[in-house]
Amino acid sequence: MFERYYRELLGFLSRKVSDRSVAADMTQESYARVYAAQASGSTIGDPRALLYQTARNLVIDHQRHGRVRAGVELPPAQLEPVEAPGPRSWEPETALASRQGLLALVSVIDNLPPRCREAFMLNRFDGLSYAQVAAQMGISVKMVEQHLKHALDACERCRNLSAGNDGNTATVPRKKLHRSRLE
Repeated sequence: MFERYYRELLGFLSRKVSDRSVAADMTQESYARVYAAQASGSTIGDPRALLYQTARNLVIDHQRHGRVRAGVELPPAQLEPVEAPGPRSWEPETALASRQGLLALVSVIDNLPPRCREAFMLNRFDGLSYAQVAAQMGISVKMVEQHLKHALDACERCRNLSAGNDGNTATVPRKKLHRSRLE
C-alpha cells in the first residue's frame, strides 16, 4: 500500500499546503493513522479512500492551526528577546533601601514609650478598634488617639528621613484621625 499511493498522496498534499516538507510530514502521518486503524482490528475496504480522507482532515487541521498561530505569534522582528527591566522593587538597591527603611521603622516602634507602643501594636497589628484598645488597656479612647497620633507621627518622621526629607511632618500633612471611621 505504501509504495502504491505514496507519490500520489504526496503530490496531492503538496498542492494543498504549498510546502513539500509539510506535505511529506502529512503523508507520513496519514499512513501512520491508517496503519494504526488496521492494527486496531478495523477492516478497511478502500485504503486509498481512507488515506485521502485522513490527508484532507490533516490539511484542515493544519490550516486551522495556521490561522491560530497567525493571531498569536509575533512577527520575526519581535522574536528577539527584549531586555526590559523588571520591577524597580527587584533591584538590589531598592531591596536594600526597603530593608533599611523597615529596620528603621522597627527601631522607631521599639523606642516608643511602652504604653504608646502597646496602643499602636494593638490597633495596627492586632486590628483592634480604638474602643477595644481603650478597654484592654484601661484608658480612655481619647488617650488611645493621643498615643496613636504620637506613634504615627514618629513613623512618618522615620519615613520622611528614609525618603531623604528633613523629617519634618509639615512637608506631608497627615489627615486627622476620626474615631468613628476606625472603630
